[in-house]
Amino acid sequence: MTIQHMRKTYTMGGLSEQDVDSDPMVQFQTWFHEANQPDLPDWFEVNAMTLSTTDAAGRVSSRVVLLKGLDVSGKLMFFTNYQSDKAKQIEANPHVSLCFFWPHLERQVRLNGQAKKTSRQQSQEYFHNRPRESQIGAHASGQSAVIASREILDNGFHEIESQFAGTDVACPEHWGGYEIEPERIEFWQGRTGRLHDRICYRQIAEGWEIVRLAP
Repeated sequence: MTIQHMRKTYTMGGLSEQDVDSDPMVQFQTWFHEANQPDLPDWFEVNAMTLSTTDAAGRVSSRVVLLKGLDVSGKLMFFTNYQSDKAKQIEANPHVSLCFFWPHLERQVRLNGQAKKTSRQQSQEYFHNRPRESQIGAHASGQSAVIASREILDNGFHEIESQFAGTDVACPEHWGGYEIEPERIEFWQGRTGRLHDRICYRQIAEGWEIVRLAP
């Protein structure tokens, strides 16, 4: 089969304005819980999301990161190295985009908002809940920096491992979280004939406006 002939017909359901909650983050949590089915394959990560950022010149970069928190105010959190390319781009332009894709439900969620750093306490609390290997890796990797070989990375890991032998791994100063406050959220449900349902929440002075978008 050639690439141009690869296609799937979406038939699982529809989405109307009457189906959704008035609060977009309540709706997001509903869809997230529905996506997080117990019989999913181990390789599938429901909390995986594509994060898009731009540099000062407007050049866009995208990568997949993991959602690692959703607070009571509806802010979404992820964690990274503050010296990485994504962090530098967020510093230059805090407006970011997220996209979740749940193919088993034929659904997407797209979100636009502003990112800002979490508190140091939040960063440390999450860091110390990570597997120890991931904690050591946060010290060993100068994320996004050019390195000459894999050997350099592995040697750095073993050096840090020895440094913290028998003790807790400290959270690096250059490592922490971002929280994203949504300004626009779109819920996409696949439909036949590519006439997909798109219900969009747009932030206005009075709260949230719910509109339907053409597919």
